[in-house]
Amino acid sequence: MFIYFDVQHIYYIPQYLPVIKKLIGKGHKCVLVFYKTQDAKLISICNRFITEQQLAAVWLNTNSDAFSFYQQSDADWIIFGNAFPNCDKLTKKTALMQHGIGPKQCYYDVSNTGVTIRFVEGEHRLKRLQDLYPNGHFYDSGYAKLDPLFDNSAEKISLKELGLDPNKKTLLYAPTFYPSSIECMGDQFANDFNDYNIIIKPHFFTLVKPRYKKQRIKLAHWGKSSNVYIADENQFDLIPFLAIADVMLSDASSAIFEFSALDKPVIWCDFYKLRWSYRGIFSFRLKERLDDDINYFNEICHPAKHYQEVITTLRKPIFESMIFKENRARVIKRLAGKIDGLSAERIANYLEENK
Repeated sequence: MFIYFDVQHIYYIPQYLPVIKKLIGKGHKCVLVFYKTQDAKLISICNRFITEQQLAAVWLNTNSDAFSFYQQSDADWIIFGNAFPNCDKLTKKTALMQHGIGPKQCYYDVSNTGVTIRFVEGEHRLKRLQDLYPNGHFYDSGYAKLDPLFDNSAEKISLKELGLDPNKKTLLYAPTFYPSSIECMGDQFANDFNDYNIIIKPHFFTLVKPRYKKQRIKLAHWGKSSNVYIADENQFDLIPFLAIADVMLSDASSAIFEFSALDKPVIWCDFYKLRWSYRGIFSFRLKERLDDDINYFNEICHPAKHYQEVITTLRKPIFESMIFKENRARVIKRLAGKIDGLSAERIANYLEENK
């Protein structure tokens, strides 16, 4: 069997990789498809990753080349991590493995593109998608990205090698790019929590897109502190950091669902720096961007409406009752699906059985 994996953005890879490894292990050919329209630094990162992982890859000149490339290929399956233009017109079998399970409306919107099958995470999302797109085809596989956390294959990271103190607890701050809490966090964030190791894992767009320059200025300021480690563009996979963190801060990010799946505490930074076009009479745009699924954060997180509340919450022991933990596990099962380390196996088996 021959499968292409379309890499519109490099941060799709952590969702793909467990499936690719399963398929290669079964003797199938997997090829990543990248785009040369990305900047030179990003292309270098991609090439380094391909070499390190010993994976096959092709590079297309532009996004517009992709349709004809796939149409003329002899692939059994083409896997996408997001919507693909004219996907319904491809005479190939296609699958969607959405790159995140976050609370943004796009999670549901991307199913309006005519893929052969969409792999889905949990009963709640499955039912919503079936109701929204009764002619669509969906399969509840679970979230393959999380598999390495449950089958012990996640990359092992040493706190000492990051320049951090193994005797301290580790706080992971994993904000999204928009709407983001970064610019609303205190300038003294690192000092306010100097009794913690702080690992900051920004979204890839925060690190590379010009419009998020102010976010990078804030990161650079925090990075001067000895208790802070900031992941760079090469470390685009959040999974290894989830594995070593004791507590996480995040905002409107799927990282909250991912970390909660590990039965660890999350503080939800429910405060954001909004563009003027999302404020006042335009506030409806934020509501349109965020799906109602974000309300589940109230059941699995410790909400903070401003930075000072983050300080208050972290300076006291975070107590989570057994009732809270049991409810969180139920919510995660609904929104992330089966958490057994076998999601990639289910996806690989489906592709084999339906080639």
